[in-house]
Amino acid sequence: MTAPASTTARLLRLLSLLQTRRDWPGTLLADRLEISARTVRRDIDRLRELGYAISATMGPDGGYRLDAGSELPPLLFDDDQVVALAVALQAATGTGAGIEEAAVRALTTVRQVMPSRLRHRLDALQFTTLPAGTPEADPDVLVALSAAIRAREVLRFDYSGERRRVEPHHLVVANARWYLVAWDLDRDDWRLFRADRVEPRVPTGPRFVSREVPGGSVSVYVSARFKGSAHTNSWPCRGAVILHLPLAEVLPFAADGIVDELGSDRCRIELGAWSWRALAASFGRFDAPMEAVEPPELAAAFDELAHRYLSATGGSVER
Repeated sequence: MTAPASTTARLLRLLSLLQTRRDWPGTLLADRLEISARTVRRDIDRLRELGYAISATMGPDGGYRLDAGSELPPLLFDDDQVVALAVALQAATGTGAGIEEAAVRALTTVRQVMPSRLRHRLDALQFTTLPAGTPEADPDVLVALSAAIRAREVLRFDYSGERRRVEPHHLVVANARWYLVAWDLDRDDWRLFRADRVEPRVPTGPRFVSREVPGGSVSVYVSARFKGSAHTNSWPCRGAVILHLPLAEVLPFAADGIVDELGSDRCRIELGAWSWRALAASFGRFDAPMEAVEPPELAAAFDELAHRYLSATGGSVER
């Protein structure tokens, strides 16, 4: 027979159960905790005294629901959640959201109340998050943008000296910056705005009906914009060359390119870029002889760059 749990352990288990679903019938809670319905009622009252907002639900059996309260009660996390929270707080210094100091203080608070076994796990997981190296987005601006997105309200803001009116849809982090994905009402098209350049104006405008982001998802749309495409998640210019390098020396630097081995010291690589000249320049990073340029637009871009580089040397090249 299972030994009865202590009151504290039972309360923690009860709270854990209440967090896993919206409504719990009282009889089901009693069965899961192997206690009487009367003890469940008593434990619910104890949790309410600790600050947890638990409401009674109607139904044949009656039940309970854990709601948001007016104050922050003691929180319950399992071991994995505590470590995940600590890692997320440590990584927050690289988000560019202007919350670095608050994250460090929160991490210190969490660490102080950790059991020693978890503290040892966290201390063993040491890493450095590189800062974004870009202007940080104001946390108040991020909150304002998020609020407008959630309420589906037209947002007015100043952006690089211009007044904009948009229907905000998503707030994303990409390439170490925060961006707002929105439908621009004056330009009748989707736009990507850097959050650190947005100066929201109040009040917000009327509510709007959400639109489908091009590509079917915000990740596809943002990725496409960074590739120089408005709607398709693909590079507008793609081409290939044969590099006189082993496959193993090319793969680490190929990014999203396609590399095929042609022998022990040769391989074919296909890359994409937003322009033909940018694509031609990108092949130069491999610092190796190359051949079989295709398509013709890429060959023309190589020729143009060659003349441009030659001009930069004054018209002559010393070998």
